[in-house]
Amino acid sequence: MQTRLPASARRRQLLDAALEAFAGSGFHATSMNEVAELAGVTKPVLYQHFGSKRALYQELLDDVAATLEARIHEATATGGPRAQVEAGFRAYFTFVAERRSRFTLLFGSGARRDAEFAGTVSRLEASVAEWVATLIDVDLPDAHRRTLAYGIVGLAEATSRQWVTGALDVGVEELTAQAADLAWKGLRGVERLPSPPPS
Repeated sequence: MQTRLPASARRRQLLDAALEAFAGSGFHATSMNEVAELAGVTKPVLYQHFGSKRALYQELLDDVAATLEARIHEATATGGPRAQVEAGFRAYFTFVAERRSRFTLLFGSGARRDAEFAGTVSRLEASVAEWVATLIDVDLPDAHRRTLAYGIVGLAEATSRQWVTGALDVGVEELTAQAADLAWKGLRGVERLPSPPPS
């Protein structure tokens, strides 16, 4: 017999089950039956909350992306520039370490191959990069600052991609220190480039 849960708690339970199912098998290979079974509910209960598998996957992507973005914003809201660099990487890597399935969901092939799902990931990357750009304390044009911000976001993502596969045998703090050191020293060496000659 299923336990009666408040709608919000049931929805959270279903999203958590869907995260593990989709991260493990991908969007196309995962059925709603499998998600319902993993959540311990019937398929009709699952469909009461999510009208389709696509709607469930999209909400899950939005939920995971919002969580990562909020973590980074919160971690970097205070402190000096060097501390913000470290805090941002620590928030990112801690997010990955807590549940690697979240990183797999966002940056695995399933989300990248579908235009609608890929749009969610692109919006996350753009939003985080725009935020990071505001934190870069270097006298540069806005466009140059955004380029650097995307580089930092890419550094976190690419490093995490290798980390989750086991290619990097380090903990969160060591990974944070190494990535932050690279980013910080790189940013300190950036200089304003001369304007290109008129065409």
